[in-house]
Amino acid sequence: METAPALAAASADHDAALCPFVVQAWARLLQVAPTLLATVEAELKQAGLPPTQWYDALAALERQPQQSLSPGEIEQQLLLTQCTTSRLIDRLVAEGYALRMVNPDDRRRQTVHLSPAGQALIARMWPVYAAAIKRHVGRKLAPDDAQVLIRILEKLA
Repeated sequence: METAPALAAASADHDAALCPFVVQAWARLLQVAPTLLATVEAELKQAGLPPTQWYDALAALERQPQQSLSPGEIEQQLLLTQCTTSRLIDRLVAEGYALRMVNPDDRRRQTVHLSPAGQALIARMWPVYAAAIKRHVGRKLAPDDAQVLIRILEKLA
């Protein structure tokens, strides 16, 4: 005879059955996002520009009143790992698109600031980035469809 916890576990497993449409939606999300990103990345590369991640990091800095963020804030905003964020910041600083400042009161703390070269790069990248988004997403989704997609995706966030 099964015990109550065993019956509850069996019932929970049964309740966890997935609707096939939910599984298909998950699979399409996993397929579409990387495909679109790769297409946009290829267009940026063809134009001699760095990847979208560089733009996203610099734009995140630009949106701030002081045009600066801590590495942890960049990590959170871009949903990157600490290692990836660190490498990205190193590259942006090495190329002169960002500046790393150490807090004089606590040398363990640092902030990353947008440089004038970083502002110029954003200005060069956006037209190519925007055109790629328009070409690969905007032409395929009516504004109403885009709004519905936003609402759906916000439910998943």
